[in-house]
Amino acid sequence: MKLATGLLLALASTAALNYGFFLQHAASGTLPALSLRHPISSLSALFTSGRWLIGFTSGLVGWGLYIIALDLAPISLVQATSAGGIGLLAVAVRVSGTRLPARDLAAVASSVGGLLLLGLSLPAGTGHAAAVGWGPPLGWVLASMLAAAVAAVPGAAVLRPGAGLAAAAGLLYAAGDVSTKAAVSGISPVVAFAVLLPACHGLAFICLQLAFQRGTVLATAGTSSLLTNLLPILAGLTVFAEYMPGGLPGVLRGAGFTGAVLGAALLASPGAGQAQAAGKEP
Repeated sequence: MKLATGLLLALASTAALNYGFFLQHAASGTLPALSLRHPISSLSALFTSGRWLIGFTSGLVGWGLYIIALDLAPISLVQATSAGGIGLLAVAVRVSGTRLPARDLAAVASSVGGLLLLGLSLPAGTGHAAAVGWGPPLGWVLASMLAAAVAAVPGAAVLRPGAGLAAAAGLLYAAGDVSTKAAVSGISPVVAFAVLLPACHGLAFICLQLAFQRGTVLATAGTSSLLTNLLPILAGLTVFAEYMPGGLPGVLRGAGFTGAVLGAALLASPGAGQAQAAGKEP
């Protein structure tokens, strides 16, 4: 019951987060150009936009639900559930009036299929993860921050518009999620992860808001969500040594992870972003 509650909260969390991203992206197109050189005016433009503020509040609610979910379920299962829920972003785009191409429909099917397979694997339980010291999660977070710097600057020159900054945001949000898991798990020094968490999320927020004004919602929020969901799954299975059942349940769980992540990857791929632009997204 505890595990099922955690995954239901994770699904509710990703719904709130993706809806928040959708509203923030839509609002950013109506705002003056955001710039790091003018942080006060940029923040003022964001927080005085009613639509953006609703999206931001929705994201905060989603993050709160995510923290509760992490306390009830392993991070790999929570993130896989979140990755499966990214199909909700495509649904929001469709409801807004943009026609979904076949690739996006396949992404939604893959995400939902992954969630169903994860559900079938749950009776096998989650076992007990091995004891983890502070070194692996801290190393993961610091490496992610370095990779984000590469994605935001040189990476932006070779990726499609907005994708470099969105990739940096995804790497930083994922690092913040690993810090959150370490903190709620009581891994010492807790204070170090408590400091890294807002630092990662703050930098990710800046990168994503800048990305929103440079690319489509699927190219930006999709890319960010892909990395935000994929990397903590890998961290759960490696850094936190989380349990994978054997036999058929293990196959189902692995296929569920794959389906959820594949759905997210299809949404974030260049083809999805170009199709979105061609549809003249509002």
